Amino acid sequence: MAANEGHYTLPLPVFDKPVKLLIVVAPYYRDIADNLIAGARAMAAKCGAEVDLVEVPGALEVPTAIAMAERQAKYDGYVALGCVIRGETTHYDTVCNDSSRALSLLGLQGACIGNGILTVENKPQAEVRADPMGQDKGGGAAAAALHLIALSRNWAGQTKGIGFRA
Repeated sequence: MAANEGHYTLPLPVFDKPVKLLIVVAPYYRDIADNLIAGARAMAAKCGAEVDLVEVPGALEVPTAIAMAERQAKYDGYVALGCVIRGETTHYDTVCNDSSRALSLLGLQGACIGNGILTVENKPQAEVRADPMGQDKGGGAAAAALHLIALSRNWAGQTKGIGFRA
């Protein structure tokens, strides 16, 4: 059972320059969203990151807001938060797959994103995963974004050059 497994967690990166994160949350389930936000803020604070927060209507709008911020604002990374609970229709599959795919595509384009959009069968599962004192998926998403920012900064300015190598 997954609850009994041990997991390795990377130590948080250390930054020599300020970090600015944008948390984009879909607060459809307000109590779940508030816990995810609390976890993300606490994790960001451990690295001294400055955090802004914006709310969007649903999980499908989270990647759009991040894409807009990536083009128009000055953030080092993003934390995507929300919760999708399976219902009676296939809408759940569409929302889960499309939001995840869009976030992945943004990441492949260079955006440093931690995905904390929960995809669960029921509200009790969401409550456990969102709890900052429990599984803390909001904090985990912030940590993922911070690790990607550290990688990006480490590799910034390095070029592979063009043409032939001697």
